[in-house]
Amino acid sequence: MHIVLVEPEIPANTGNIVRTCAATGSILHLVRPLGFSTDDKYLKRAGLDYWYLVEIHYHDSFLEVRRLYPGHHFYFLSTRGEKCYTGIRYGPEDFLVFGKETQGLPAALIRANRACCFRIPMAADARSLNLANSVALVLYEALRQQNFPGLC
Repeated sequence: MHIVLVEPEIPANTGNIVRTCAATGSILHLVRPLGFSTDDKYLKRAGLDYWYLVEIHYHDSFLEVRRLYPGHHFYFLSTRGEKCYTGIRYGPEDFLVFGKETQGLPAALIRANRACCFRIPMAADARSLNLANSVALVLYEALRQQNFPGLC
């Protein structure tokens, strides 16, 4: 599986997502601009000593990601999605795309991919879940559907 973070802002969230990618064998894609330096001590601390276990790609735009991976399925997670993330039939090379912590995915990206936008159900008064929690939740559902390939 591929995890795409579009302009992540909080180093601890990205560090925790690195740990999740390490535990699942997932590939991480970070789309610039990043709201932190990759040398940030909080980023490193949150990722513990798992950095060497993760394949990380840096991209200058989301369009670059799409160009590099033609023919792959991209699923966009947003509070503005209309369908539930559990309605997706995930494949092993699919891309799960998440936006920045304070604003989510850009509106233009959601408009251009409306049919592939999904949400995590939550109480009406809740604005959103933590980014690292959202990634873990959706990724593990995708892996469950595939019988947790390569995991013990």
